[in-house]
Amino acid sequence: METIKVKLTFTEPVLGTAPANPDIYRDFIGSKAPDAATVEDEVEALGVDSVVEKGMTVFPKLEDGTPFAWDYQIKGFFKGACGFLRKADDTLSSKVKSYKKEIDGLIFPSPRKIPYENVKEITTCQRPLRAQTAQGERVSLAISEQIPAGASLTFEVICLAKADLALVREWLDFGRYSGLSQWRNAGMGRMVWDELDDEGNVIGGNNLYQKAK
Repeated sequence: METIKVKLTFTEPVLGTAPANPDIYRDFIGSKAPDAATVEDEVEALGVDSVVEKGMTVFPKLEDGTPFAWDYQIKGFFKGACGFLRKADDTLSSKVKSYKKEIDGLIFPSPRKIPYENVKEITTCQRPLRAQTAQGERVSLAISEQIPAGASLTFEVICLAKADLALVREWLDFGRYSGLSQWRNAGMGRMVWDELDDEGNVIGGNNLYQKAK
């Protein structure tokens, strides 16, 4: 077993994924799924606007009001990164079989709730969503809470298989191209990362953002 301590620094704003109206889960998603709890996890990890185009999405908050990310959102990012990198040339991810099971069963971000740090303000982001339907193109408006670039997340990643540590580093590097949370195809949530030792000193990663400051 190996553990890596990671600090993500966002180079682009990151959007909230939890619905401001909790009734969305009960009234819409819960009524259409046999296992509502599982769907809740998927929605918060992948983004509400991939499931339902209604309501504002926000960041979950700790009791003191600090926004946080769930550990399974990091797992969701790992799965997305590995899924893309499996098709790229000369990557470690291209050699992984059943990568989703590997991430689910052997790789564990910690803690469960990962607080955002260096948050100067929380604003909102509005953008149109376009979809082709049988009745033609449909346009709706999505509104999300937004944390500006420069914010960070610090957490550990526990790898039960030592070989997975190199994969985690490869996936974290991919965050400069496709990041965390919603609207990743527009560049939101892109990030760089530092690897930290037990004292918080930087010992690795690809963080050029902070050095450029």
